[in-house]
Formats: sequence, structure tokens, C-alpha cells
Amino acid sequence: MKKKDVAELKKRLKKEQCTFTRMCGCFVNSEKNIILEFKETFLNLDEDDYFRYLEIAKKVLSGTVGNNILTLDFPNDEDSNNKQLSLIQLKKSKLKNDELLNDLYKSIIDNYEYPENYLILVFHDVYDVITKTTDNQKLDESEEVFEYVLCAICPISLSAPGLSYFEDENRIKSRLRDWIVEAPINGFVYPAFIDRSADVNSIMYYTKNPRDIHPELMENALGCFVRESSTIQKEKFQLIINDSMGTEEEEAKKLYREIQENLNSIVEEQKSMSDGFESQPSKLTKNILHDVLWESGIPTDNAMMIEDLYEKSFSDEIPVVENLIDAKIIKENEQRKKERELEKQVEFLKVKLEEVELKDNIDGDYDIVLQVKPEKIDEIKKQVIDGQEYLVIPVNENEKATINEIK
Repeated sequence: MKKKDVAELKKRLKKEQCTFTRMCGCFVNSEKNIILEFKETFLNLDEDDYFRYLEIAKKVLSGTVGNNILTLDFPNDEDSNNKQLSLIQLKKSKLKNDELLNDLYKSIIDNYEYPENYLILVFHDVYDVITKTTDNQKLDESEEVFEYVLCAICPISLSAPGLSYFEDENRIKSRLRDWIVEAPINGFVYPAFIDRSADVNSIMYYTKNPRDIHPELMENALGCFVRESSTIQKEKFQLIINDSMGTEEEEAKKLYREIQENLNSIVEEQKSMSDGFESQPSKLTKNILHDVLWESGIPTDNAMMIEDLYEKSFSDEIPVVENLIDAKIIKENEQRKKERELEKQVEFLKVKLEEVELKDNIDGDYDIVLQVKPEKIDEIKKQVIDGQEYLVIPVNENEKATINEIK
């Protein structure tokens, strides 16, 4: 799934472009009981309600693809096909089949691990996908009709206690605490919208907190394979590196920074080769990981341990390289490079300044003027050879020398 697909759907959720036909929902309390059910023709909602529900739907299409928005796939087994078939039928019913709708509510309520009150909202939409040319220009022709359902799960909590001004009484007193519907923390779109087309074998899954993805909702309620967010994958990868390195903490951090730098180089190289087009992201296979560890200077024994743990930890799904990159570390590495470059420039300027000062202090009566680095001064000796006095300057194999600026 690409971010442009998500953006295309989200862009339509505006007053002028939204085509939601129907919205249904239920209020679930902390004891997992349904307190309220409702069904609405979306376009008939009051304007204030219309925009608030629209904002909730937008949130399910918000965040980073691969971290907040995940593509879930259905396995090819009979039980999971039942979940998939129910969603297909629910979509085709345009949310008018109460039995199918209640089955979805029940599936979520029975499996969703959330201890407080929450609201389940389900929207139905039909999107007439307009054909685009290769230069991304729209045509008037329809490419396909994308019919889908969007589900949002929103916490319901009491507003904070406090004082409020009551205009009719012209006084300030304690306000009533209301039950507030908050932004969704989980949700999904079925079928997934991939490459501007419906994929009935996949779901676009939303999680507000990429560290708390609710795998029980993915697997038990929706019948899909569990997919980890990039945040979880990144933390697992760092843990693998830390557990495999027997060096001191600072040395381990340095090596991990090197690994991050080399992973980032892979991504940057791919971007440069894609010429600005969104390409299929590279996955960190075991062979690529082996090369990265070698280039990062990881000792052989540690590298073998990392590769073994990596293969076991990510046996279900090989992560995308970009998902394992820590942006904070990359930024710190860039800062270190700038600082090192500045240090080199300062050293260079110091040497040049010393040269200028030395030239300014030279007396014109001298026939020979030596200019050497400070650490070389103690090596210079006077020596008489065949009655003639000489200055002897030892020159090591890797040292360079110049006389009157002639090498």
C-alpha cells in the first residue's frame, strides 16, 4: 500500500466531495454491553454533526503508512474466509443488513481488549475512481467504482471536572460532566485501496498508537494475519543488536549508529534511482543484513548472532529497510559529521595562521628559514659532516615535505 492511495481517499472526505451514503454505530460500555445503536443517512445529518463525524472518518486515514496504517492480509483458510465474506456482504448491503452489522459489532466487542467505554462507527461509501493519464492528469472517464466500508473505534470518556459560566443564570458554578467521543484509536477500511483499485484480500488497518496495535483485533475480530508497525519492528531490531553485542555500552552505541548509517544509505540510494517516483521499498533480507553488518565493522561472532536472532524474530515477515531506520540517530550522525568537518576546518585555519605569524616574525637577515609542524621541532639536529655543519631533518616514510613550496 502506498501513501498516495491513502491520500486519495482522505482528500475526498470534505463537505463538497464526500459521498458517504450511510453511517451506523453502537455505544459499548466497559462491561462490553451495547447501550445504544443508531443508523443514519449521512447526508441528512445536521451540519455540525456532519463535520464531526467526517473528522472521525478522516483520522482512520491519518498517519504514516507502515506505522499507523498497515495492510492486513487474509489467510487462505475457511474460518478466515468467513470473516472476509461477511465484510464483502456487509459492503454490498450498504449497511442495511442488521444481521451482518450486528455480527461485526459482536466480533469487535468479543475480541477487542479495551477496558473503557467506546463507540463503533461504520461508514459506507462509493467512490467513482477517475482514470488518470501517465502524467497524473485526470480524465472524465471512470476507471472503476470502489465501494467500501470504513470503521472507526473511538473511546468515550467523561469530560474533566471544572467551573463554567452559565449565561442564563449569569453565574459561574460547577459544570456538568459530559460523555465525550474522542478521536479513533483503531479502525479499518475494507477492501484495501491499493494502486487505485480494490483489493478484496486485504484490509487497510489504522492504529493511533503504533506501539499498541491490538493484534487481537487484527487476528480474531477481522480474521487477518497480524502485522507489526514500523515502530515495533524498529524496537525489536535495536533489541537484537543490543543483546548480541558483548562490548561496552558506548562501543555498542557507536556500532549501532554505523548500522543505522548504512541502512539509511540503502534507502537514499534507492530514492536516487527512482527518479522521484514511489518505488517498491527494499526489504532487509538476511544477505543484505550480512553486508550491512560487515560494512559497519561488527565482529564476525556478533554478526552471526545478530543474523540468527533477526531470522527468528522476523520469520513471519521480513521488514522493509526504511522501517528499521531511527530518524533521530540519523539526524545525530549528520550533526556529528558537521561538527567533525568544522573541527578539521578550525585545525586547518590554525595551521595557516601559524604560518602567517611565522612569516611575519622572520628576520630578513636569515638565509635559511625552516617551517615545520610543532611536533617535528625536537627531531631536528645539527650535525658536522666532513667539516661542514648541516641541519638534519629525519623524514618518515609517510611524511611529506616541500622546499620553497616545491614538492
